[in-house]
Amino acid sequence: MKTFADKVIAFNKVVGFAGNLPKGISMMNPFKENENILPLSSSFYKKYYNDTRSRHLILGINPGRFGGGVTGIPFTDTKRLTEKCHLQYRGKETHEPSSVFVYEMIDTYGGVEKFYSHFYINSVCPLGFTAQTVRGKEINYNYYDSKELVNAVYDFIIDSIRKQIGFGINRDICFCFGTGKNEKFLHLVNEREKFFKKIVALEHPRFVMQYKSTSKKFYIDKYIAAFKQID
Repeated sequence: MKTFADKVIAFNKVVGFAGNLPKGISMMNPFKENENILPLSSSFYKKYYNDTRSRHLILGINPGRFGGGVTGIPFTDTKRLTEKCHLQYRGKETHEPSSVFVYEMIDTYGGVEKFYSHFYINSVCPLGFTAQTVRGKEINYNYYDSKELVNAVYDFIIDSIRKQIGFGINRDICFCFGTGKNEKFLHLVNEREKFFKKIVALEHPRFVMQYKSTSKKFYIDKYIAAFKQID
């Protein structure tokens, strides 16, 4: 019988988008762009998901350049990968504020082993996007930042969520990171597709770290309280 890890790794091996993106938008697929990402992420999933337990799904927006875009693991930058997950990484160290918040929350929850035995994190769109500013600087871009991009990747998003539910996802509650456009879009999708009985939205880790860092403990406690709904 295939483990949860086997199914995630198989998904990551083939995940890709074959459609056309709006002008000026590029897709970021770390599994195709860096040969080291798949083995690195696979070691993570084999460590924490090498069983047949069901889990609850947490969906962020889409991977960023310094977290999942580098490690292949959502909300996990290279510092958290080595310091919290105790996995080896050779390369440029990255620091992503969202990852800092998520792993502080995980520590409060009870640690990585306990958390990942109950939850699987990915994103509404499992691959990320970048755009260039007028000065030529590359920046992260969200799937919902333009209607044209939403239309372009909609079928890809639906197919990806459906495939991940097949890993062994409990469908009573899905947790959403993002209480604005990400929550709105996910509710719309869920009304059409009936993926989950309930969606619980939480403020995005990036929002907390950027605008509410002095209230970080409040939001960590809010996350923990929300996650207790599965107990």
